[in-house]
Amino acid sequence: MKIFKIMILALIVTGLWSCEKDGTKTVVKTEGATSNFSASVSTIVVDKTMLTTDVISFNFKQPDFGYQAGVTNVIQLSTKANNFAAGTYKEYTVEPNATQKKYNGLDFNTMLLALNISSSQNTDIVARLKSTISETIAPVYSNVITISAKPFPLTAWVYVPGGYQGWDPSTADSLVSATGNGIYTGVITFTAANQGFKITPKKNWDNDYGSAGAGKLVAKGGDLTAATPGQKLVTVNLNDMTYAIEDNKVWSIIGNATPGDWSNDTNMITKNDGKNVWTLTTNLIGGNDLKFRYNHDWGTNLGGSLAALTTGGDNIRIATSGNYTITLTVVYDNAGNVTGGNAVLVKN
Repeated sequence: MKIFKIMILALIVTGLWSCEKDGTKTVVKTEGATSNFSASVSTIVVDKTMLTTDVISFNFKQPDFGYQAGVTNVIQLSTKANNFAAGTYKEYTVEPNATQKKYNGLDFNTMLLALNISSSQNTDIVARLKSTISETIAPVYSNVITISAKPFPLTAWVYVPGGYQGWDPSTADSLVSATGNGIYTGVITFTAANQGFKITPKKNWDNDYGSAGAGKLVAKGGDLTAATPGQKLVTVNLNDMTYAIEDNKVWSIIGNATPGDWSNDTNMITKNDGKNVWTLTTNLIGGNDLKFRYNHDWGTNLGGSLAALTTGGDNIRIATSGNYTITLTVVYDNAGNVTGGNAVLVKN
């Protein structure tokens, strides 16, 4: 009888142990999985002497999700003012299993410019590590650090070979990024029978971007097209691999000193050289006024002193009649907003 009771007790204990083992579940940590995120500097001013030198390193621990998992880590950067709001931050992938990521001056300067921050003064930016293990499990984030940073302007170009010029990258017109922030713009004139084109980072076919459909770019994609002939403003964003084509927006002069009076604009022309210079040779009427305006719209106009034009400034008086060559230089901030400019009028 005792032996029988002992056997029953052993079976009960074994059953309880088995149930406990079968019920064991893997618990995924979704809070505090990564921490100790830091940077080697808290203030940085990047200049052209630092292009090939490491200027900053981000250090961190590999995140702990509670079990062994393949983790994807990215560093997120945003301005402190935007604080990682949707659409305002940039992400940069970290190599698997790394605990440090270094950037040289050229790469980090490009990252700062992509945030559209000032190149004339320091701006507070924030950084953190985002870690994910699955599309179905919410990502986790590290602590946030603040860095005071100032980039330098870095003009860059891409090229637009196409049917309008014989598909030759070596002679193709260019699009310019005045601040090197990865967004390139320029005016291209497409002919009626030759509206196809592609984008090349250099003046050769070693690497080119074409259409992936719906305004998207992809390496070695199909031909892009302007759809209709004429002058087009082409914008290429290599940050998110998109492009846009629209009828060209121009700077012009308007006023009773100009051929079109106050009713019709007289368009100026520009080169895609990143200097934001527009020129025009035309007859002007002395004793009358003119102003500069953008896209035939009073929403953006320049006036006042020729040496220091201001947005919405006063009319510019033309002293004597004659044929003039007009040169307008437009000044923009890092966000692409017109802040002023200057103009030179030379009587021919």
